[in-house]
Amino acid sequence: MAKSGDILVGLDIGTTKICAIVGEVTDEGIDIIGIGTHPSKGLRKGVVVNIDATVASIKRAIEEAEHMAGCEITTVYTGIAGGHIKAFPSHGVVAVKEKEVRQADVDRVIDQAKAVAIPLDREVIHVLPQEFLVDDQDGVKEPVGMSGVRLEAKALIVTGAVSSAQNIVKCAQRTGLNVADIVLQPLASSLATLSEDEKELGVCLVDIGGGTTDIAIFANGAIAHTAVLSLGGNHLTNDVAVGLRTPTHEAERIKKTYGCAVASMVDRTETIEVPSVGGGQARVLSRQILAEIVEPRVEEIFMLVQHEIQKCGLEEHIASGVVITGGSTLLAGMGEMAEEVLGVPVRRGLPRGIGGLVDVVKSPQFATAVGLVIYGAHQGEGSPYFKIREENVYRKVKNRMKEWLGEIF
Repeated sequence: MAKSGDILVGLDIGTTKICAIVGEVTDEGIDIIGIGTHPSKGLRKGVVVNIDATVASIKRAIEEAEHMAGCEITTVYTGIAGGHIKAFPSHGVVAVKEKEVRQADVDRVIDQAKAVAIPLDREVIHVLPQEFLVDDQDGVKEPVGMSGVRLEAKALIVTGAVSSAQNIVKCAQRTGLNVADIVLQPLASSLATLSEDEKELGVCLVDIGGGTTDIAIFANGAIAHTAVLSLGGNHLTNDVAVGLRTPTHEAERIKKTYGCAVASMVDRTETIEVPSVGGGQARVLSRQILAEIVEPRVEEIFMLVQHEIQKCGLEEHIASGVVITGGSTLLAGMGEMAEEVLGVPVRRGLPRGIGGLVDVVKSPQFATAVGLVIYGAHQGEGSPYFKIREENVYRKVKNRMKEWLGEIF
């Protein structure tokens, strides 16, 4: 667990922006003391496609955050997303040695659940325990200290492409940063935006970024399913650019300023000025036309989310409804469209449970970066998000041998 006075940094390497948030651990919680953002140039659909451009963007964001926080940044927690992310359930069983469950037994059962065959081009990013069973007593969240002879664990294994994770680490290292851990982006966003009550009742988090839409479904207080869709706000911008025949950067500005996800909410008499490609004369068009271009794409995103919820059979388990976050949810009418398509209550998720520069980061676009800082603060306190990334195999083997010899003698 992070101690008071520790400085933690969340680095959100997104498709449209790189965001670095600096948090200081206090006795009350976490104070945000610095923030740096810079447009992202080297990513596509959440995956690094140009290392040099990504490194340059990270450098600028880190410099800005260092300047505001008045400290030097050396270590960061960074997020990972993209269509290559896959999650599947796993199960582990071990015998309890001392007739009472100890932390060593919990670690062994998690290792057992983690021991699954995965292709060489993929690696385990997280092992997320959902529940433990002690002698067939199910629904146990904290098994340590319970009496029993058999311990089982149900867990969700999240895997990603080795190359994607390596490229993220490589980009950070080229900037002179050490990566403490790579965290699944929807998991980070959930730490910043969801309450414990929502997770207990069941909730679906939908984080709509520039290149991807990240989904995390919680039931009975634990994560039950996660997925990443290769569709996001950049697709809306592209649709606007093609539909209105305007340059991409102008399409982005028009989308942010005048866009609406529900055409019926727009006043028919309202007009917007649209610059032409190649410096031609600007045209005046109805704002209704813009809304009619944006609406079908937003509807498609939420229909894919609904399909994902149905596919994993968790429709009945999201009693709290849906929480939408991410920069793209700032678009007017997003919540209304989500409610219409998904048929459940929808709210916008803003970072919560933090102090310091709250007004600056109280926006859905900073949910992932704030969540990465919170994740860093929870590390090592037996949190359900196990850090499984080892710096070197030698240390891992040495520690295992020590444990093994300790158990014999």
